[in-house]
Amino acid sequence: MIAQVIKIVSNQYTLETQDKKNIEAFALGKLRLDKSPKVGDYVEYEEYEEKYGITKILPRKTDLIRPQIANVDQALIVMSALEPEFSISLVDRICALIHFANITPIICVTKLDLVDKNHSIYAIIKEYQEAGYTVLCNGNNALDVRFDTIFKDKITVLTGQSGVGKSSLLNSLNPEFKLQTQDISKALGRGKHTTRHVELFKIHGGYVADTPGFSSLDFSYMEEEDLVQSILEFKPYVGKCKFNDCKHEHEPGCAIKQAILDNKISKHRYQSYLEIKKIINDRRKKI
Repeated sequence: MIAQVIKIVSNQYTLETQDKKNIEAFALGKLRLDKSPKVGDYVEYEEYEEKYGITKILPRKTDLIRPQIANVDQALIVMSALEPEFSISLVDRICALIHFANITPIICVTKLDLVDKNHSIYAIIKEYQEAGYTVLCNGNNALDVRFDTIFKDKITVLTGQSGVGKSSLLNSLNPEFKLQTQDISKALGRGKHTTRHVELFKIHGGYVADTPGFSSLDFSYMEEEDLVQSILEFKPYVGKCKFNDCKHEHEPGCAIKQAILDNKISKHRYQSYLEIKKIINDRRKKI
């Protein structure tokens, strides 16, 4: 029998079965010696002395370390137009990590009601759209209509700065979300900061993960070569440089540098590339 892990509290697993029922299960000892199930995992389970035991974890299409979630389809990067101001650098860093994890990034801009139609944020939005990103626009509780379908049949993680309106956005999409998270805090009590708790919440035909997302911005698993492959605008030009070991900085015949001159790659994105590359190289020097 196959089910999906939708909640973990300590060593207790909540599974959603193929007929959409929720059951409580535990990981069998043999399985725990190998690896523990994560939220989002598809698992095989069996009934064991009137209890359910997880016997096998099925192959993962994506596998995140922070947060501990498997089979994530997309990450919603929530950023505000103002208060706090939209950060291109932060969005680009998060997008690079998300692409590196083989997950689709979606950018959501909130608080657009705080700016006029001539504000620079609209040029930034256009730039991301032209690069191939999906950008959702929201303001004053007016949600982008695409939210009706964006979550369907997918697992989504959320990330973004504090104060950008992630909680307000989720509560607008599903008013029960606030009640659910409040109940969890009460149930976990004083142990809520130490008890392992990860959960998927149903929203618009899919799941959203109640996690801090990619806020740690950990580039320790990424090399320079990975970074080039993880920037969406670079992909059409990767492998087309004059030199195979091109670093895309000062080398002649660099296809990426030429694309920047031809306005096919954003100068903002290239600046972000140089900043992240420095982070990766500085980390390497310390090892």
